[in-house]
Amino acid sequence: MTHPKIWLLRHGQTEWNAQKRIQGQLESQLTALGIEQAHRQAALMGDILALDPDCFCSPLGRAQQTAKIALNGTSFKTDNRLAEAYAGIWQGLTLDEVCAKWPELFHANPHNLDLFCVAPESEGFEAFRERIADFLGDLTGPSIIVAHGLLGQVIRGLTCGLERSEMGALPNQQGCVYLLENGSEQVLE
Repeated sequence: MTHPKIWLLRHGQTEWNAQKRIQGQLESQLTALGIEQAHRQAALMGDILALDPDCFCSPLGRAQQTAKIALNGTSFKTDNRLAEAYAGIWQGLTLDEVCAKWPELFHANPHNLDLFCVAPESEGFEAFRERIADFLGDLTGPSIIVAHGLLGQVIRGLTCGLERSEMGALPNQQGCVYLLENGSEQVLE
């Protein structure tokens, strides 16, 4: 399936990112670095916003705060399908705590995308992928999406034709913009 051109932004660093704590769909504030990263994204977005693309954002606070900065006050639509993966009972725990209590799952899933999707009571990969595919299927033209790391890996994987195993290995940078077009990605920094 082909998709319209997408500019994808991951939210800036949060307090929990810095602590290696699993956020999932819980809230954590942007750090000073996270706010700086959103401003770096804003510097990249001027010419892109002039093209008047559709703008979408996750409902979670860290993405909303990033969008307000990075999109220079441009209005955006909030879409619940852009929320980060629900990581079940692991939300709020550090990666070290997960490793200590669930070592077999932790070591069998070296990438966060796979790990968070096998958490007890989590959303699971298939349901997560399906809601993202549903969102992508509704896009009607060039779009800016402000969301999350794992969600971004799946969007990038779906638009670039990657296998599930390849999605989790994608880099997950903050403070940049991923341009997704014609089945490939380019990182704007």
